[in-house]
Parts: sequence; structure tokens; C-alpha cells
Amino acid sequence: MFSGLTEKFHGIFAKFSKGKTFTEENIKEAVKDVRLALLDADVNFKIASSLVKKIKEKVIGTESDRKIKTSDAFIDIVHQELIDLMGKDESLINFKKAPTKIMLCGLQGSGKTTTCAKLALFCKEEFKKSSTMVALDLKRPAAIKQLQILGEQVGAEVFTQEGEMDPCKVAKSALSIKSDVIIYDTAGRQTLDDELMDELLSLKKVLKPDYIVFVANCGTGQMAVNVAKAFDEKIDLSGSILTMLDGSARAGAAISIREVTKKPLYFEGVGEKISDFQVFNPKSMADRILGMGDVINLVKKMKREISEEESEEMEKKLLKASFTYDDLLKQMKMMKKMGSLKGLFKMMPQADGMDVDLSEGESQMKISEAIIYSMTPNERLGINDLTMNRKKRVAKGAGVLLGDVNKLVKKFKQMKQMAKDLPKMQKNISSMKPQKNPFTKKNPYF
Repeated sequence: MFSGLTEKFHGIFAKFSKGKTFTEENIKEAVKDVRLALLDADVNFKIASSLVKKIKEKVIGTESDRKIKTSDAFIDIVHQELIDLMGKDESLINFKKAPTKIMLCGLQGSGKTTTCAKLALFCKEEFKKSSTMVALDLKRPAAIKQLQILGEQVGAEVFTQEGEMDPCKVAKSALSIKSDVIIYDTAGRQTLDDELMDELLSLKKVLKPDYIVFVANCGTGQMAVNVAKAFDEKIDLSGSILTMLDGSARAGAAISIREVTKKPLYFEGVGEKISDFQVFNPKSMADRILGMGDVINLVKKMKREISEEESEEMEKKLLKASFTYDDLLKQMKMMKKMGSLKGLFKMMPQADGMDVDLSEGESQMKISEAIIYSMTPNERLGINDLTMNRKKRVAKGAGVLLGDVNKLVKKFKQMKQMAKDLPKMQKNISSMKPQKNPFTKKNPYF
């Protein structure tokens, strides 16, 4: 997402790792590099200058503390300033009121219609709330059909009025809707114009929405920031949702929009799938910008996709060494529910910028699944040993080589042995006296 910005920050931090203290020269050079890195990522000029000024002031204030490694201190200061800039804490929409009315607005191509569906699915999965999406984009060809298709995908109702071209009349008819959450998909334009703003103001008067949310296409960089500011001045936004963050080299808009509008960032779209949608977390975003992974959303994903009962049951089986091929199959299914290995790897600390090919891991998982599915129930449970003849039958049934079956059996036995030895290992570790490791680095980011 922020690959270019992250690389630049790593280069800046590396300059401090050679020195032991802050100097006027290295501070001046570092803050200059930070400003250039932010501007290259399309961060608003005034915001970049203000952020750099705050960082410089904090760095100078840390100068006299010789106990802190300069690289650690500088990273910590930049990290904290980024968090503060983007809102410090998560800003959540309150869905307790029924109906909660949310009006989405933005330019054409910002992803409003898809965001409607993503938000509806989020409400359904996270809060068990029913949603109705109202089609108020009446001029764009196929906009209503697109919303209806997305509604079927996420299990949300779609309110339309056939043949009606006045969005305010449709909005008035939609006032009688009975639903926990009502999401209004309004029209956009290629550029800002008075006609669009007048239409949105009229809809605001009719609907009296609880939230007016700007959908910002971060791929357009500084333009998204300027448009957000214009929308806020005209119709008074409640906050924003960031889209097109994945693969955008100009994602500095994510840093700028909140500061320019003084309104919170609610959600972010992090991929093309309808499920690629999450609450915006300033610390998570600062972590990603600085290449520290995304542990916050990784933990959320794990809690959402893997229940506590499933996790405890798997742990017990491992510790008792009663882990079976069926359990291995369940474990692989859990992993797949969380997404691709590549996506999960990117969320790990220190993973950013590492050139790791995970395609082999993905294909190996498919091979392992095919092998286990080709086993008999007793073979999966370990009641019948996998003799050579059985292995050949399994390989043929799975459409793989005998060597693939042998490889899986070997790894499975190693896993069971490790689980069996774990209690003994834990006992040995707890009996050891802690020793200082002179090679341990204090800075977790290098």
C-alpha cells in the first residue's frame, strides 16, 4: 500500500542507526527527508510541513536523553505523530439507533456503490444488523442494477423506484423503510459542480441522515483531499471512508483527509472483495506506513474467523498429541477463511519489503487437502496406518505423486512429535535462569 513511502522512511531511520546521539546536522537532514517522503506520497503540503515541525520539536526535546538509541527515539516520535494526525483512536459509527441512516457521497469512480455493499455486509457480520441500500444515483447507466447485484451478494435489501428520475422523490418514498441500517447511494460527477451540491443539500433536508459520509478514492491523491474539503464546506460531512488504498502509490490522502476536514475516518476499503473492509485504526495505519505490519487487524481477523472454542480445542489436541489428519484439514480451512497467505504475510511485522514467494505454500496447501480427502475416515483418524499400498492409492485418488504423500506424512509426524515434546520443552525453559543476550537489538523494526 505505502511501499514507496515505507522504503523512504526505512532509509531515513537507517541513517540514525550508525550514530549514538542526535546532532543538529542529522536532525536537519532527517526532517528534510521526512518532508520530501510525505510530499512524494501526495500528503498535503501544509500538513507535511506541520508534521515535520512537530517531529523536529520532539526530536530536539529528546536530544539530551543518552539512554535512548537515536533510531528508536526517532521512529517512536514519527510513529506517534502519525497516529495523532490521523485521529489517535478509532472513530465508530453508532448503530444502536434504528434506523441508522447513512448517506454516502463523493465523485464518480470513488467506489460509493461498492462501499454501500461493503458497509451493509460489515453491519450484518459485525453487528447482526439488517441493511437496506437505497438507489439515489439515477443518472449513471446501470448504477441501480449494480446495486441490486451487490445487494444479492451481501444479503441486503435494495430500494428502487422504477422510472423515477428525481432522487428527492425516491428519498421521500424511502422514508417508510423498516431496517436497522439504511444506506443511501447518491449520484456523483466527474468533477465538482453546483448541480451535484444542490442535489445533495436537497437530499439532506429530506432524509435527515444521522451520518453524511464522504467516500474518498485515495488513488487520486491530493485531489481526494481537495474534494473532501469542498464537500465538507458545502454539506457538512460527518466523516470519511477511504477506498482504493490497496496498491496506491499516492495513498498520502489517507494521512491528509482527516486533518483537512477535521472529521473522523470511519472505515477503509483494503481490497476488491466485498469483505475487504475494516474499521479505520490510526495506529494500524501508522504501523503500515512505517513498515511494521498490521498486527491490530491481523488479531481482529483471527478473532472474527476463528472462534475461541475452535482455538482451544485445537490447542488441547496438539498438547495431547491426539492431532489427526482431520484436524489438519480443519486448520487449513481456518487459514483459508482468513485470506491468502500473501495477504496474511503482509500483515506480519517486518514483512513489508521482503521478497517472499508464497505461491508454493498456497499450492502445497491445495495438494495437502486433496491428499487428506483421498484418505479413508480411519486413515484420517490414524486408526489405519498409511502403508505403501495405501499411500499409492491415496496418491492416485488425489492426482498427485507418491512423493507428495510421503512429504505430507513426514511433516504430519514431525508436527505430532513436536506437540508431544512441548510440555517437556516448556518445563526445561521455565527451569532455566534468564540470561542477557548481548546480540539482542532493542529496535524491533530493523
